[in-house]
Amino acid sequence: MAKIRLTMAQALVKALAAQKTVIDGETLPLFAGVWAIFGHGNVAGLGEALHGARDVLPTFRAHNEQAMAHAAIAFAKASRRRRMMAVTSSIGPGATNMVTAAAVAHVNRLPLLLLPGDVFAGRRPDPVLQQIEDFGDGTVSANDCFKPVSRYFDRLTRPEQLIPAFERAMAVLTDPTECGPVTLCLCQDVQAEAFDYPEGFFAERIWTPRRQRPDEVELAEAAALLKAAKKPFVVVGGGVLYGEAEAELARFCEAHGLPAAETQAGKSALPFDHPLNLGAIGVTGTGAANAMAGEADVVLAIGTRLQDFTTGSWSLFANPACRIIGLNVQAFDAGKQRAQPLVCDARAGLAELDAALAGHRAPETWTTQAKAAKAGWLATAARYTAAGNEALPSDAQVLGAVQRWSEPSDIVVCAAGGLPGELHKLWQAGAPGGYHMEYGYSCMGYEIAGGLGVKMADPAREVVIMLGDGSYLMMNSEIATSVMLGLKLTIVVLDNRGFGCINRLQGATGGAPFNNLLADSRHETLPAIDFAAHAASLGAVSRKVASLAELDEALRESRTHDRTSVVVIDTDPMISTDAGGHWWDVAVPEISTRAQVTQARQRYDDALKARP
Repeated sequence: MAKIRLTMAQALVKALAAQKTVIDGETLPLFAGVWAIFGHGNVAGLGEALHGARDVLPTFRAHNEQAMAHAAIAFAKASRRRRMMAVTSSIGPGATNMVTAAAVAHVNRLPLLLLPGDVFAGRRPDPVLQQIEDFGDGTVSANDCFKPVSRYFDRLTRPEQLIPAFERAMAVLTDPTECGPVTLCLCQDVQAEAFDYPEGFFAERIWTPRRQRPDEVELAEAAALLKAAKKPFVVVGGGVLYGEAEAELARFCEAHGLPAAETQAGKSALPFDHPLNLGAIGVTGTGAANAMAGEADVVLAIGTRLQDFTTGSWSLFANPACRIIGLNVQAFDAGKQRAQPLVCDARAGLAELDAALAGHRAPETWTTQAKAAKAGWLATAARYTAAGNEALPSDAQVLGAVQRWSEPSDIVVCAAGGLPGELHKLWQAGAPGGYHMEYGYSCMGYEIAGGLGVKMADPAREVVIMLGDGSYLMMNSEIATSVMLGLKLTIVVLDNRGFGCINRLQGATGGAPFNNLLADSRHETLPAIDFAAHAASLGAVSRKVASLAELDEALRESRTHDRTSVVVIDTDPMISTDAGGHWWDVAVPEISTRAQVTQARQRYDDALKARP
């Protein structure tokens, strides 16, 4: 076989550019580009290689390594895991900045290729600048931090190691079961070393999603459970969207009269106005969904890992006879809580389960009950999102204003704090993918960078980011990147002057107001932060509004702007939507000098005893 002599970095870049996918009949690069912040650990090797391939593999510059990895994660999520991006940093703090983002990708099962620079394999200049030295282990580098948050981890200490490492990396990144972050640590001397690579290593390869069909025995057992159920219920997870199964899901629920509720990752898989879509489930769920889930005797959990917010810390499914069917590509998730596993792709599994049910429908009384519960919840929710004249509106009222401004094709992006709960309960997603929430890791600072990645994946749709002042202060630099790249975002900043969500949780567990709101933190002077001025300094069109009426006006104006818009509004930190929701297991101290904590502990103990 013919050979091509390249540096390891050049070979890596050439191989990345050769990976392709087919979407709607169009062949596209699997890797849409590489996010890069260069330093001494990657600029001479990988940086030079990326420059040489910039016409076939674009390189994007950001301002923060964690942020650019968040953008890559959001791109992959918005692309339904069909396309992805790589991220490179130098050795040292640039690399460790990305560890948090690796955890985000790991928890959310999203493909992310991390290419941090590493120490010299030859160890000639040890310790190299920014090298972490372990007195008892000469093989350790700072990049070992990626091991627990990577699906596949490798350190390339010779140029020929790229060949097997790249093959394994691609297998993980494109496998629906193993999907998650891959870390290839690139020793900086090895990046520059040449090797005669086989020409076939760079042949174009097209990756298509694997659609695993269900096992016949598992399928028969799942169908039997659903046929025998008097109160069947569907939990819709992110796997429905990744499996591109939203149309099949809607038909399945309609054909069999099955009420359904959506996790944070699954929201927007069903149209919000579908009569059997009861909305959000769990700790941040609607009253309709949680009431029906509490009665269900069979729960078909599709593409969800059933984390504690979805299950109310496993207290939500209160019917003692309740059985779970876990329809999931990952056997680990399919069998949780002694579920009947149905290991398969969501689209393939729903099609075969539909055929196995052969026209069977849930009892009409159950379906009618679900529709009535939905109607009741919609009336309740409307009261929370209605406009008012309060000096400090609630998050729900701001959400209502954004909802009224939005169009069905818009995408709302959020990640952490109190807003994910309000959005999960109250937001009405207009189209699949229109609700983009990072709540698997609930990572503050994801929002703006994530919105940038969403816009890159779907530039024709309006992307609106909702976040609190806490998340804004943690990571806002990619406002400048969005302006630089000409990727317009609409950002709504809700300023409640601190970490309002955790302040409310602190109070609910009996704690005194402490270290969450700025006013309750140690201070000499409270900062008067001008978020609008700050956003303007980064190149955005910005405005501070004093009321919901002004917010309406500012949002309408934002549609006409040619670059990113930031709208800031003050909100009340104490108010959240108290309708719906469910218990969440947050341990309260057994011993405290505060009577409020003692009382909260008693409520906690009572809740533990009441768990099914």
